[in-house]
Amino acid sequence: FEFPGVKKAYAIQAGRELRVIVESEKVSDDRAASLSFEISQKIQTDMTYPGQVKVTVIRETRAVNIAK
Repeated sequence: FEFPGVKKAYAIQAGRELRVIVESEKVSDDRAASLSFEISQKIQTDMTYPGQVKVTVIRETRAVNIAK
């Protein structure tokens, strides 16, 4: 599947969890929440899997300075 603003996605814990990393300048906090819902709905309707799949969207902003 392809969703705008998604940089990388990883399936972990034997496919029971999906971690999606988004571009913070393109995806807002509110959009990240709705994106996790959209992805989980897409998985639910288009795929067959046992149990549950947890979808986590990670939107990260870093500010780094060095004191000398």
